[in-house]
Amino acid sequence: MNITLAPERTLSELDHVRLSALARRSAGAHALLEAVLEAATTLPPREVPPDVVTMHSRICLADASDGARSEITLVYPQEADPAAGRVSVLSPVGAALIGQQVGAVARWSTPGGQDHAAEILSLSFQPEASGDYTS
Repeated sequence: MNITLAPERTLSELDHVRLSALARRSAGAHALLEAVLEAATTLPPREVPPDVVTMHSRICLADASDGARSEITLVYPQEADPAAGRVSVLSPVGAALIGQQVGAVARWSTPGGQDHAAEILSLSFQPEASGDYTS
């Protein structure tokens, strides 16, 4: 599998610790998430810029193929509910989004091999920007 990361990924130190533990516990954790964890810049939660996708962020996306807009919340696997827009960080799209900045284009492949891309338009919520440094 060929993994291409966006030029910059930033994770809060807390997200990095939690996601690293999750990757160790999850047999077959998504290879992209593992690559992100290895290459990401980590910052104390209070220093994470407000335009970076962190855990529990609500992300407004525009599909690169047709411009369709959607909003999802990036969550841990046990909180996932795709029908409610709660997407696991272990999913291909979740791993593609974590640590990206508004304006970036996230790219991922589905388990069936289809390539997808979406531009991150905005974050309607980011825990760190709202003063929550422990979510």
